[in-house]
Amino acid sequence: MFDHVVFGVSDYAASKAFFVKVLEPLGVAIAYEGPLGLELCRGNETTSLCIRLQPEPNPAHLHLAFQAATREQVHAFYAAALAAVGKDNGAPGLRPQYHPNYYAAFVIGPDGHNIEAVCHKSA
Repeated sequence: MFDHVVFGVSDYAASKAFFVKVLEPLGVAIAYEGPLGLELCRGNETTSLCIRLQPEPNPAHLHLAFQAATREQVHAFYAAALAAVGKDNGAPGLRPQYHPNYYAAFVIGPDGHNIEAVCHKSA
């Protein structure tokens, strides 16, 4: 879990479209959009993801992991990500090297960021 993550992207419109679509299955939506960029949150939570335009120099790649309440949400995230032109970086499945119930999927977003949805609950 994180409080907020802020990162720059080279193509704001493409990244906005990607993250809005990919995070919808996890209950995340636009909380605010203004001159500084976009803030995405889940319902009443204060944890947020903030996207800012940063065309120069190229933004560094990040690994962003989002909590999923169920394994079904991990699958929905993965399907939405691929439909939003994300690139596969690990299909939904158990990752026992982390812990026995670590169920996750990984995709690469428009700027090369490694985006993950993870559920820590047993089946």
